[in-house]
Amino acid sequence: MKPAPFKYLAPRSRPEALDALRRYGPDAKVLAGGQSLVPLLAMRLARPSVIIDLNRAPDLAFIRSTTIGLTIGAMTRQGAVEADAVVAARAPLLADSLRWAGHPEIRTRGTIGGSLAHADPSAELPAVAAVLGARFVLASTRGERLLDAARFFLGYLSTALQPDELLTQVRWPAQPPDAGWAFLEVARRHGDFALVGVAALVGLDGDGRCAAARLAFTGVGSGPVRVPEAEASMIGKRITDATAAEASRIVAGALDPDSDVHASASYRKHVAGVLAARALTQAARRARSAS
Repeated sequence: MKPAPFKYLAPRSRPEALDALRRYGPDAKVLAGGQSLVPLLAMRLARPSVIIDLNRAPDLAFIRSTTIGLTIGAMTRQGAVEADAVVAARAPLLADSLRWAGHPEIRTRGTIGGSLAHADPSAELPAVAAVLGARFVLASTRGERLLDAARFFLGYLSTALQPDELLTQVRWPAQPPDAGWAFLEVARRHGDFALVGVAALVGLDGDGRCAAARLAFTGVGSGPVRVPEAEASMIGKRITDATAAEASRIVAGALDPDSDVHASASYRKHVAGVLAARALTQAARRARSAS
């Protein structure tokens, strides 16, 4: 099929893009990498009257190191973030998670902001944003808003972005240098959308016991899913096979995923529990190596 007719705009800067959204917002779709929007257009599942193509706005693509972490422009390609040495040093969980995002060809075009704004519950970046405490800059001609992941992701393919707003950048706090991390997922084939994935961050105290733990899952809800009970179960304990298994049981019992043509709810719960144990163990091992 071919897309329905639309008006095409190609702003050359952030202010031009925001002005276009001010004028056409409710009737417009923003084109970033195009990995999600273009197929929807081709199948006529999306029929915007205006397409606002951001690929000619260079001020939306950048990686900047800050005193507290990293600021990454929404139009920065996923492949560029994956390969950046500063990202690998300051937010290795972010860099590592991107190797699971489709194939290299996909990451060459796919953008950080496009993936997060699309809010696919199977995508890697929303879970990483939830674990790392990323903050999203939403801009319009009215000004800017700064939201965390809990307020940005509202549900399945749904975010807090208003029709005249644009996700312009994401601010990622640097990981503590002594923290361990892991990203794992299960898919039918590498590069496919994950059936279940998990991002983990672990901090240990001077005695090697867990001082902080964060877990966020993909593919088991309408967005990234945290399991606070499992995180809390690790605090004050050494992360061993036994304690990781306990966290696994808590995760499997707490989650309530849907069944679909790809996997049943019970399978997703089981896989999430297994991945939680593996991720906690791997993250703890990295934390011990860093201390």
